[in-house]
Formats: sequence, structure tokens, C-alpha cells
Amino acid sequence: MTTWEDKNLSSISFSGLATNLKDGMAWGLFPLYFAAEGLSVGRIGTIVAVYPAAWGLFQLFTGALSDKVGRKKLIVYGMWIQACSLWFLLFVNSFFLWMVGAAFLGIGTAMVYPTLQAAMGDVAAPRWRASSMGVYRFWRDSGYAFGAFMAGILADRLGVAWAIAIVALIPFLAGMYSRVRMDETLKRK
Repeated sequence: MTTWEDKNLSSISFSGLATNLKDGMAWGLFPLYFAAEGLSVGRIGTIVAVYPAAWGLFQLFTGALSDKVGRKKLIVYGMWIQACSLWFLLFVNSFFLWMVGAAFLGIGTAMVYPTLQAAMGDVAAPRWRASSMGVYRFWRDSGYAFGAFMAGILADRLGVAWAIAIVALIPFLAGMYSRVRMDETLKRK
């Protein structure tokens, strides 16, 4: 049900997988990409740190925001912001713009991370919510491994930049999938 049958739960699961797949790729390939661009270890560390810092800070607000504006918008646009941020990072060539791209990557992740769990709570009935959350977390957390594995293979075959560009398609497609298949899960009172 959580993997495919329920259109909302399957959209949530795919978005969770895509978000963490992107993380598995980013943690492995960002240092290699920025080193190839000639950045020092300190500057690479700064860019790589901006992403989770923005994610951690902004998710303090996006979870509550999803209670006001709904879940679907934040999930769809958050997935698209993640994809566009990855592509942006590949097309710019300055430390400042890479920091901006990393910050937007964090904002996109912050838009979806707490919102996906809130949407799970909206959809899954209390009697089977724990089981459904377990299936969701299986898909979400397996994204780390899939992302690292996929990114490694793509980087070996096509290069690091192409691997990042191709992996960015997954969150973009998850946003499209949620846009088409998912209903708004927040019930207005």
C-alpha cells in the first residue's frame, strides 16, 4: 500500500527516496566535483556545510508552514528546487554562487523532509500508521545507498559532473510524480 497502491503514500515514498538518493550522491561527489574545480579543502568544506546548515535551519519553519499552506505544494516545489539547485551548481563557476546553490539545495530539502512525514501522518490510519511509516522509512533511507551506488557508477562511466546532472533528474521526476499523482493530504478544518 505504501509502496504503490495508495497514490499519496507511494508519492511520499518516492519523494523520500529521491531526496536521500540526492544526499547519497552529494556527500560522495560534491567534494570530488569542487576539488576538480580547483577549490581548497576549506572552501569545499564551507560549500558542503552550507547545504545541511540551510536544511537544518529552514526545516524549523517548513514543517509548520505545511500546516498552513498544505503538504503537496511544499513537496512538489521542494523536489524541483533540489533538482534545479543541483543543475545550478554545475552551471556556475564562483565560490559565492556555489554557496547560493548549496543554500537553495538545503531549502529544497527542508521543504520536503518534515512535510513528507507530516503527509504520512495525514494519510496513514492510526491502526497501521507505524507499519506504513516503516515502509516509507525503508524507501527513504535506502535512497542513501542507491544514491551513492548510482552516483559512483555514473561518475566512473561519465564523469562527476554528468553523474550530478543525471542524479538531479530523480528529484525532478519525484516532483512531477507527486504533482500528477498525489492529492493534498492536509484536511482543512
